[in-house]
Amino acid sequence: MVGPAYPGKRPRRAAYALPTLFTCSNIFLGFIAIAQALEGALFAKAGDLSTNPHFLIAAKALGFAVFFDGLDGWIARLTKTTSDFGRELDSLADVITFGIAPAMLAYVWGVLFVTSIPGAQLHSHLTKAGYLVAFFYLLCGAVRLARFNVQTNTMPKNPGRPDRKYFVGMPIPAGAGFIAAIIYLDASPVTDFGFSVFWLVLVSVIGLLMVSTWRYPSFKQVSMSKPRSPLVVLVIGGVGILIWLWSQPMLLALACAYVMSGIAIRAGGLLRRHKRARPPAPYPEHQIG
Repeated sequence: MVGPAYPGKRPRRAAYALPTLFTCSNIFLGFIAIAQALEGALFAKAGDLSTNPHFLIAAKALGFAVFFDGLDGWIARLTKTTSDFGRELDSLADVITFGIAPAMLAYVWGVLFVTSIPGAQLHSHLTKAGYLVAFFYLLCGAVRLARFNVQTNTMPKNPGRPDRKYFVGMPIPAGAGFIAAIIYLDASPVTDFGFSVFWLVLVSVIGLLMVSTWRYPSFKQVSMSKPRSPLVVLVIGGVGILIWLWSQPMLLALACAYVMSGIAIRAGGLLRRHKRARPPAPYPEHQIG
């Protein structure tokens, strides 16, 4: 019973329910993405290989899920309502929405409708490779989430000082967002054999980046409750306007930039370590004559 004796109990319960609501929305969007991937397969099977509206909806659902995934953690930290239950539910939601859904969408969009293949046996090999790569991506995502849950000291092995500004390995929402951004740019199913092979390689690389120990920006140090500089506000507003006007190329550019950020940080760290390891150049000897 909630009454005068417990004045703060109901608001506190509502505060705990708020991040969970966003996590449940995340699961719902993952379900929509899976259902629309299946609908898209049926749509293309009927013979229409033009822009597939179902693949487009699936990609949008994943994009909104990435946004909601960032919100639930931020709200939980802001309201100080983080809990073991919330973390477990969030991990399960991520496996569904950012693991199963993009793996299925990547296979259906990028492999299932390839027609320009010289020979039925090669088509069979491509289909098997598609199964393996989609499962590999899902497995890497699950491993990435499990490692994140048990990690107590998030210290990457690559050079540089680790702190809460970085994730160890690319987070699974970023991998799903990258796949969704490409499909959102062109929702027509892939029919070219060469591009399908390239797509499978790309999805495999995304999986490897998730289980790597390379650093990726976490943006956890960004606090929306503190006043920001006018420049930061202008940048965020400018990016928002660009996404509103040219959502497809802008979202793909942002997804690519984040994927490349970890590679750039890794390369920069290796370069700095190489420079520190080089012995100093000897002083030239002067002859006295």
